[in-house]
Amino acid sequence: MFGQIAPGQALTLRGIGREFDVSMTPAREAVQRLVAEGALSMSASGRVATPELSRDRIEELAALRALIEVELASRALPRAHLALIDRLQAINGTIADAVSNRNAVGYLRTNLDFHRTLYLRAQAPAMLAMAETVWLQLGPTMRSLYGRLRRTDAPQYHRLIIAALKAGDEPGLRLAVRSDVTQGLRLLTK
Repeated sequence: MFGQIAPGQALTLRGIGREFDVSMTPAREAVQRLVAEGALSMSASGRVATPELSRDRIEELAALRALIEVELASRALPRAHLALIDRLQAINGTIADAVSNRNAVGYLRTNLDFHRTLYLRAQAPAMLAMAETVWLQLGPTMRSLYGRLRRTDAPQYHRLIIAALKAGDEPGLRLAVRSDVTQGLRLLTK
């Protein structure tokens, strides 16, 4: 989810077990679950790897993010309060630090923390679980995208999301979230 594994990188059950200090059985179960969720792919020969997403798949996942996350943000708006806005501003500051330090994994982790913090206020656990499944599938690809971008500051759309929350501006919030979750992915499909 955080892009710690590059797209197309092969994994072994032994390696996973060693890295997480677990036996083969929990490693196998975790891999099977991640394959079922689309976060890993398994070939007919049993080779496990992070998927290399096609242009069509990236567009599909971007469309899902735009649908699900815009709805989550909209549902969170009536429950937004000053403490939430302060928390989002603090997370956005951490994102800016990760960007300035060229820390791709830190950037992805705090970016998802920003979105998840907002979406938890929606009180829509099934929708949030769907969004997290999409994030799982996109993690390695997002890391690849980050490597291509020469970003020097935090995403501008986060500031727009925070401003819309402060103003109680639902159309502005929907537009800012849609723009934020799709703008980077569009660069991958060019």
